[in-house]
Amino acid sequence: MPTQSKPPLLADRLLEWFCAPHLLEYIQGDLHEEFEYQVKRIGEHRAKWFYWWEVLGFIKPRYIKRKPSKYPKTYLYSPTMLRNYFKIALRNLLKHKGYSFINIFGLATGMAVAMLIGLWIYDELSYNKSFQNYERIAQVMQHQTFDGEINTQTANPYLMGDEIRAQYGSDFKYIVMSSWTGEHLLTFEEKKLTKTGNYFEPAITEMLSLKMLKGTRSGLKEMNSVLLSESTAKAYFGETDPVGKIMKVDNKLNVKVTGVYQDLPYNSDFKDLSFILPWDLYLDNNPWIRENTNPWRSNFTQTYAQLASQSDLVQVSAKIKNVKFNKIRPEEKAFKPVVFLHPMSKWHLYSAFKNGINTGGRIEFVWLFGIIGAFVLLLACINFMNLSTARSEKRAKEVGIRKAVGSVRGQLINQFFSESLLVVIVAFLLSLLLVQLILPAFNEVADKKMFILWSNPLFWLLGIGFTLLTGLIAGSYPALYLSSFQPIKVLKGTFRAGRFAAVPRKVLVVVQFTVSVTLIIGTIVVFRQIQYAKSRPIGYSRDGLLTVPINTPDLTGHYDVLRNDLLKTGAVTEMSESSSPITSIWAINNGYDWRGKDPSIQGNFAAVSVTHDFGKTIGWEFKEGRDFSREFATDSSGIILNETAVKFMGLKKPIGEIVKINEKSFQVIGVVKDLVMQSPYSPVFRTSFVLDYNDVGVINIKINPAISSREALAKLETVFKKHNPSAPFEYKFADEEYAKKFSDEERIGKLATFFAMLAIFISCLGLFGLASFVAEQRTKEIGVRKVLGASVTNLWGLLSKDFVLLVIISCLISSPIAYYFMDNWVQKYEYHTDISWWVFIVSGAGALAITLLTVSFQAIKAALMNPVKSLKTE
Repeated sequence: MPTQSKPPLLADRLLEWFCAPHLLEYIQGDLHEEFEYQVKRIGEHRAKWFYWWEVLGFIKPRYIKRKPSKYPKTYLYSPTMLRNYFKIALRNLLKHKGYSFINIFGLATGMAVAMLIGLWIYDELSYNKSFQNYERIAQVMQHQTFDGEINTQTANPYLMGDEIRAQYGSDFKYIVMSSWTGEHLLTFEEKKLTKTGNYFEPAITEMLSLKMLKGTRSGLKEMNSVLLSESTAKAYFGETDPVGKIMKVDNKLNVKVTGVYQDLPYNSDFKDLSFILPWDLYLDNNPWIRENTNPWRSNFTQTYAQLASQSDLVQVSAKIKNVKFNKIRPEEKAFKPVVFLHPMSKWHLYSAFKNGINTGGRIEFVWLFGIIGAFVLLLACINFMNLSTARSEKRAKEVGIRKAVGSVRGQLINQFFSESLLVVIVAFLLSLLLVQLILPAFNEVADKKMFILWSNPLFWLLGIGFTLLTGLIAGSYPALYLSSFQPIKVLKGTFRAGRFAAVPRKVLVVVQFTVSVTLIIGTIVVFRQIQYAKSRPIGYSRDGLLTVPINTPDLTGHYDVLRNDLLKTGAVTEMSESSSPITSIWAINNGYDWRGKDPSIQGNFAAVSVTHDFGKTIGWEFKEGRDFSREFATDSSGIILNETAVKFMGLKKPIGEIVKINEKSFQVIGVVKDLVMQSPYSPVFRTSFVLDYNDVGVINIKINPAISSREALAKLETVFKKHNPSAPFEYKFADEEYAKKFSDEERIGKLATFFAMLAIFISCLGLFGLASFVAEQRTKEIGVRKVLGASVTNLWGLLSKDFVLLVIISCLISSPIAYYFMDNWVQKYEYHTDISWWVFIVSGAGALAITLLTVSFQAIKAALMNPVKSLKTE
């Protein structure tokens, strides 16, 4: 006797899961009867596949030869049913407007933050990727050993490019030498503007794949030529074709415009390149470069390279490592120079080196903000889950009735997922609007030029996927939880959520405030570190101190006349010149020797050339000796050292000691307190000051404090127009330049504050909703307690204590987490603050205060309600 065919067991189990118990018998009976018919018609194997389609409800049965069922067949998915899901979801949202607003706005805020951070991360990861040869471009850098520590630098000897070309030319497509990008005076007829540009070898146009709007990429092959960026060309020539026009650089070089290129992207290392000049023009107008008798010792240029298509960067980098070592003199080999290639893909995110090892860089911020974005979005999802599950008891009867009249669990799950998805879609649309409104301010704080990628398919793919995933995650717990209610218990009134029903909500609240308090602590530590560095003694006075660049020949050789004219205005108390501004060091020299020097140390020193009145202008303070003076002709061979230099040299009585710089002898006449000229987070570098009126690059001016800055600047402009008529009067305040040294940390601090505030805001939205629900849930209890004599304060404490306890737990969890991460962060700075205990106390107290403010509104509102009205509430 043949074995009877049976439908797939797994399909039957799926049917049992989704069908209501009283419908299962009829539906399963109909499907089994049809299965037997299909086995006879199309065979057992194909009938099983047909059975699966029947169970899933995607097709209607055909060739049905059976008696009509008492109950119609139930399909799990249909357009009509989906429409009904969304109708019910919309009605529920409109019925509970307060909860809907908290859900949608909280989720939209979280999604907006995640989107902003996503755009920021995208901008960081796409840095320099606009260049076609991005994967094959590198910068030639070198490691050098000074006093046992490996120092990494981008500066190279000017012969580096020629030597690499000569020895390893087949491994490279292009080698490009350049100076340093800086400000130069560009003049065309009566228009004079300061623009940022650089000198490059001609191949830079091919290496960067410049998009030429006028002229060709070969324009730099002429000695006296210049390529302008689009914005620079418009600033000088408007819509007129600039090609062929003659301009003047720094009021001394005549150059012809040979091309105009499209502005380079803001998220690139060449974003400030407003014009390009030929490298040969730089060498031709600086004859001291080629006249240098030891050209491999001086590092003052940059070298860029593009690898040939067949070359491997790691292998080529290993090949060129001894290029400089083989060229330097025997006594200089102690510096152990190692040349290597640093790929463009790592310039922005992996620019930090310590003792010769790449230690990362901005990639740490990418990870940091990525984690913050994920957590802020998680907070928003927690709000949704908390409020949805909290209101589950309100919808218990709805679930029970729907199950009683035939709804299967799958339909209920779909309905609640539909509600979740509707909320998320609305939140996503609202988040796009929020991002569009916030983005300009966010760009300003983050120093970016980001925009929503409306036309990018990847953006929409990620956005839609992100929305669906968030909807599923945020709606999963409510959907599965609500659909599990037993209809008999619900309709009899015996359903209770249980004593542990609120535990998941409490856990989620703890997670929320743990994240929020951690962000608060982190923000406080960042700003403490900034203030700690700002309050560091700097050894000079920044008040009213400004610098004017010596960018034309008109300002050289007229020091005494210019100084006298400035002092006559009454707006200036002192004036001097120096080789670098007080907030920077432009020259490092290792050719120092002194009595008792250890032969094993090289000794790098910052070298600053100054005029007689430099000390009076900046207000430095002497520990020993005296300042430069016109009364002593011998001061032309005098030298002033800072404290760090004296300690490094081991000079117990420095005054009168002889210091040799490149074999030239100088006598120490004074020791000044350390001047913070570089990073305020690092130790002061050993520095020497010598008199040299020829080697100067900036004018230092101390404004009279009795005169307003506006009035003083107007008088200064008159004097500079007299002595330097060919250039606009441009200046920089020392305090503003010093403040820029904190820009990265302040930017991180502002962004962290922004995200911390949003995290607290989202957490408080959820807390407000939960407090409202708890107050509503305990309306009768509050009424009974008031009748029995409970005061408003007692009721407020009753409703608030649970939330306060959760926040205290959050503070206890977040404190060690925040300490671990922030301690690692501050340790990166050699000059850093300690993480004090009061930071955690203040953060916890702040979180508690915010919690009480959030909860108290609903608690006091419920406590003040008329008990008669409360006891009538059903």
